[in-house]
Formats: sequence, C-alpha cells, structure tokens
Amino acid sequence: MNDIVQPYDVEAIRRDFPVLSTTVRGKRLAFLDTAASSQRPLPVIEAVNHYERTSHANVHRGVYELSQKATDAFEGARERTRRFLNAASLREVIFTRGTTESINLVAQSWGRSTLRPGDEILITWMEHHANIVPWQMLCEQTGAVLRVAPIDLRGDLDLDAFRALLTPRTRIAAFTQVSNALGTVLPIAEMIAAARAAGALTLVDGAQAVAHRRVDVQAMDCDFYVFSGHKLYAPTGIGVLWAREAVLRTMPPWQGGGDMILSVSFNGTRYNELPYRFEAGTPNITGAVGLAAAMDYVDAIGLERINAHEQRLLERATTALLAVPGLRIIGESAHKAGVVSFTLEGVHPHDLGTILDAEGVAVRTGHHCAMPVMDFFDVPATARASFGCYSNDADLDQLIVALARAQEVFG
Repeated sequence: MNDIVQPYDVEAIRRDFPVLSTTVRGKRLAFLDTAASSQRPLPVIEAVNHYERTSHANVHRGVYELSQKATDAFEGARERTRRFLNAASLREVIFTRGTTESINLVAQSWGRSTLRPGDEILITWMEHHANIVPWQMLCEQTGAVLRVAPIDLRGDLDLDAFRALLTPRTRIAAFTQVSNALGTVLPIAEMIAAARAAGALTLVDGAQAVAHRRVDVQAMDCDFYVFSGHKLYAPTGIGVLWAREAVLRTMPPWQGGGDMILSVSFNGTRYNELPYRFEAGTPNITGAVGLAAAMDYVDAIGLERINAHEQRLLERATTALLAVPGLRIIGESAHKAGVVSFTLEGVHPHDLGTILDAEGVAVRTGHHCAMPVMDFFDVPATARASFGCYSNDADLDQLIVALARAQEVFG
C-alpha cells in the first residue's frame, strides 16, 4: 500500500519519544514547543548511544580502526545530509553548530570578502534575530546597507515591496522559509527568482522548515540553505550550511585551526579542500550521527504525511483558540506551518506560560528572538504553540482547558 494513504498513527509515533510519557507537576505532558526544539525519538537516542559505546574517536586523523569507524560514521552523516537535501555534491555540505553559526559563517566569509560600501543586503521584517544581527554586524564592518522588506497585518510578506527593494546594489537576499514567530510560509520560489533576476545571491533560513516539508536545494535554486539539527529531532549543537560549490570556492575560511588545513608553516598555510576548509577543529561527531538517524526517522514516516498531520492540527487549534474569549492570534496568513502565536487579554504571556505549565502544557512565551515582529504587532510578547510529528488532539484539548484555567485565575 502507498505510504501516503496509510493512516497516520500518531500514538505509535509518540511511543518512539520517551519524554512524552513523563508527567509535569503531576499532569500529562502536552509538549507544544517543537518550534524551539523538538524531542528526540528512540532511533536517534539509540544511534547516538551506539556510537558513543562502540565507535568514538577523533575523525580524519587516525589510522587505527576506531578512528576509521568514527570517520565513516561522520562522513556517512554528510552523505545522508546530501541525499536529504538533494545536494549535488558532498563538497557542498558543511557541518556547523546550527543555523546561527551557518549564517554567521556566510556573513563573515562570503560577506566580508565581497561587500563594499553602498552594497545592499535585503532581509524581511519577520526574520529571527539570527538572520538580522549577523547582517547588521557585517554592515558595520563593510559599509554595506541593510534593507528590510515589510509585512502586513496578517503576517504575510509584501512580495511587491520585496521585489521593489531589489536593486543592482543588492548583493544578497536572506530570508526565512517559515517564520518561527508567526508560522507564515514565505513564497520563497518567487523571492529566489526575483533575487536571481536582480543579480543577487540568496540565503534561505530553513530552521523551521526541514522537519515539516521536503527540501530540494537544487530545485529551490538558492545559493545558501541553513538549518539546525535540534529542530529536526536530532541533538543540539549540530547544524548544516549547504552552499553551491561554485560560491564556496570563492569564500575564504572563516575560522582557522586543525583539519581545515593541508599544510602549515610559519611562512604560510595551505587550506584544505571543500568542505573541510570550513570545519576547523574537532567536529560534533555525535551530533552528526544523531542528525543522520533523525533524517532516516522522518523519511520513514514521510515528510508529506507529517506536514498533512500538522496542518490538520493547526486548523483545529486555530478554530478552538479563536473561540476563547479575549484571545488574539498573531499571524493569520493563509499559508502557515504548524505554529500558532497568541495573546490573551488581561494576562501577560509570561504569566500565561507559567499557568499553562502548572497544567502540564509546555508552550514558548516571549519575543521568540523576533523583536521586530513583536514591535510590528505592538505586543510585548506572545505565547506560541507549535506542533511536531508526535503532537496529537489531546495536546490541543489540554491547551484549551489550561487557557480556561488562566482566565479563571486572572478573571
């Protein structure tokens, strides 16, 4: 039978995540904070445990068997990532600590060596701080100018304004694929095409996308794609920068040290080949092993099926939340991922988060590293519920009951 038509057995999936069987303050755990960091399934936990128990050694440097096993595991994870993204070459896959480091690498390597005073960088109003601050720093260093494309009150990008801001001075357009604060799915195909027509490179922040929809970097036609493992059911401290090989070859190393060199003398250094010239020092081998296992896990379920499940939950959550008196949803785009941010009249989001926690409901509260979004909607913060492959209707029911409890407390 075709995978797509098989029932989505969320309860079987939940059994793969040990933490979901725990209790919080004596209550069933309703974990609704996957956008901040997903939980880990048993296949990932077991892959990491097996590596640590049987194969750990430093990679690339040892001729002994254990080092060769570790190297095979690490480079096997690179190949798994290449296939997951449909990258053209292993040379295009660089391991980092996460999305933030990946963007900083591009800014400090490509940006510092390329940009000149008056050059422009284009981002959008809904970016995470990780896709704002590195570009601001780069502008201070190079004299480049940061431009920001606006959004509307539904949380959609003004695509016409984005296109209008692209000029012959635009050197790179950097934008999220899915807003972490609003859940908006951006029209990245149109954005990439417009930037390319203007002669600009593109960087796509895929942190909130890779666990929920299929990514094909060749079909996407961007120049850089970045994401973090911990949003993809993998360990923390591992991430990926994918970049076109032709662009990477123009970029100088960002960090110096071991493994990014071919030879070192006091007269000079010869740098290693791609991708190693961008991976100075001992890498997060365990994280890479876990990332590969996480990619196997979501592919086994089917990313299309995961997305359909989360969309159903989003529709149900939106309907239920709009029925709560005094609740306002922040971000009402017709094109959203499994994220819903909201405020509740008379209750500060931080207080709301505390009350929900007392009822076993884990949501994120605050500015979500997206202060410009909060300023745009004139709110100090929001509460954010976000879904993963393991989220179920009981989680939503528990959230609605907990919100009623919050209204009783502050009523």
